[in-house]
Order: sequence, then structure tokens, then C-alpha cells
Amino acid sequence: MDSGQIRTGRRPLNLLGPNSGAPVTSSLPTPHSPLLTDNFGRSHNNLRVSVTDRCNLRCTYCMPEDVTFRDKSELLTFEEITSFVRVAATLGVNKVRLTGGEPLMRKELHKLVRLIAVVPGILDIGVTTNGILLAEQAEALFDAGLRRMNVSLDTLDATRFRELTRRDGVEKVLAGLAVAKRAGFAPIKVNAVAIRGFAEHDVVPLARYCRDNGFELRFIEYMPIGADSWEREKVFFASEILELIGREVGELVPANTDPSAPALDFAYRDGSGTVGVIASVSRPFCHSCNRIRLTADGKLRNCLFSLDETDVKDLLRSPSLNEEAIKNALRQSVWAKWEGHEINAATFVKPDRTMHAIGG
Repeated sequence: MDSGQIRTGRRPLNLLGPNSGAPVTSSLPTPHSPLLTDNFGRSHNNLRVSVTDRCNLRCTYCMPEDVTFRDKSELLTFEEITSFVRVAATLGVNKVRLTGGEPLMRKELHKLVRLIAVVPGILDIGVTTNGILLAEQAEALFDAGLRRMNVSLDTLDATRFRELTRRDGVEKVLAGLAVAKRAGFAPIKVNAVAIRGFAEHDVVPLARYCRDNGFELRFIEYMPIGADSWEREKVFFASEILELIGREVGELVPANTDPSAPALDFAYRDGSGTVGVIASVSRPFCHSCNRIRLTADGKLRNCLFSLDETDVKDLLRSPSLNEEAIKNALRQSVWAKWEGHEINAATFVKPDRTMHAIGG
């Protein structure tokens, strides 16, 4: 390692200054594992693919109001995405989640689902959507092979919905959830970002709504990944969420939790439903992370908060697809993954990309 760097849990720090000529990252040994295992022994089988950076909302914790989206020519085609998934599957990836921006804004998304569904080794395909366009696309997505989805919904109140998303549309999200349920999707998870000033009002109504409709509710602690400056005091913590639901809705008890899943799961003692909390700030789950990400413009990221990316678009667009080069890029990216995101450390550096440009 260069004498001007120290290694932290997230990246090497350049102590010589930005103009010193010292490298931003240290060279890493070539991993020998045939699968995607990092330097800390974590295996990676979960690929999140952003299909677009465009969105029909402007959530305050995700993106700015004024944003310039990438030209269509910069985005990976469905065929290029499928080629990448096919290569990743040979390295142990068996779960794919389609994200955005808002993935349902990508024209004919069901065609991509159909392509990925027949890739050997892929056992699970999901999508994360804001639900605005869900009512008109749910049946086509189900027919294409999609079975699971996460729908982002932070509040049932129209006024607070507009304050958080800078747009109207809560009634469209609720209609989309109803159509998806009738189409046969299961499970349907409702994701809510818990921000102090909002969550106090919305946790209980959301919990009752999801319990009554058979949806799995998951609250996500507010994270530093949006366009605005992050204020830690706005985090409504998982412990507060669970206490509020337990007091106002029903007693919760720990449920069986997949050790690689980001959420801690709880069930109502009367068996009427489940609640999960993703405590990225108060209880980071980096030690069990199994996820890698491909952005809509073809950049490979080994962490949501990564400061480095690997460009694989050129590899995917070469006249003759070089699968070995793509495999090597995947192995090197995963091997370079740091121990944790360091949100709670003084050394934390917020990524340049906001959530809509990375993929949820």
C-alpha cells in the first residue's frame, strides 16, 4: 500500500492531498474463487439491476427536483442486461431485482423480465417500484414471470405524500397495490422510509393498512443517499418504529430472518402479519451483505455507498462478447468491497450519485 494511504473499513484514504498523484485505490490481488466472494468471506448471489435513472416522482430523500436524465443511448439494452445476468449467473448469482429510478418507466419492462426468467441459474426475480404505473403493468409483468415486488409507499396521507415526493399520486399507488394483489403477486412488500417529522404520523396507519391487506411492511431508516444534506437527527430509528407499532397496533415478536437479508423481521403475536425494519444506520448489516449493483448506464458497484465503479458497458457492447473479461470485472469488484459503509464514522464520504442514479 502507498505510504500516503491508510486502510479503513471502506476505502484507502489519500493522506497526501488530492493533487499528490497518489492512487485513489490500492491494487488488489486477483481473487481465485470461482464464485463472487469478497476479502471478508461474504458470498454474493443477489444482483440489483437499474434499468433507468428516470422517475415520475422526486422524493426528497432520493433525488433533486431538477435533474437531467441520461440519454437513452447511454442505457444498457435489455439484451445487454440479459447478457450480464447470464454471465453473473455462472458465478453464483441466482437472484435479480430490477430497480430504477422508476423501473416501470422503462418501456415494455415485461420483455426484460421474460428474458431474465429463462437464464439458467436465476431462481428469483423481483422489482422495486413506486407503484404509480403498477395498475396498468402488473398483469403483463406477472405473465412474464415476475412474482415478487417491493412497492415504495411512505405515507397514506395525500398531503404528506406530495411533501415527500413533490408530486401527487398516492391513490395511484394504492390502486396499483390492489391490482398486483389480484394478479397473484406474493409476497408484496411495502417499503417506507422512516424520516422524523413524518414517521411519527405514518407508521401506525401504514402498519394497519398492510396488516389488513396482507402486505409485508418494511421500514427503512433514512440514509445519506439523496440530493440534500443528510441530517442524522431526522433518522426515525428502528427501535422507535417497533415500539410504536407494538403499542398502537399489536404486539410484535421476532420472526425467522434470512441472515443475508437486510431486514430484521417481526410478526404480530396474533399471527395477523409481519413487519420488517432495515436499520442501516442504527444496526448496519454490512457483515452479511450479499448484494452487487449494475447501474442503468453499465457501471458495476459493490455497495450502495461505494465511491468506485467498474464500467462494463464497453465489454457488453464489444462485437464479440468477452465473458471472461466480464467475469473478471465482477470478481475484482466484489473482491474490492470494503468491510462496511461507515455511515456512523467520521471518515464517511457521501457518494456523488444519488439513489435514483444508482438503483434502489
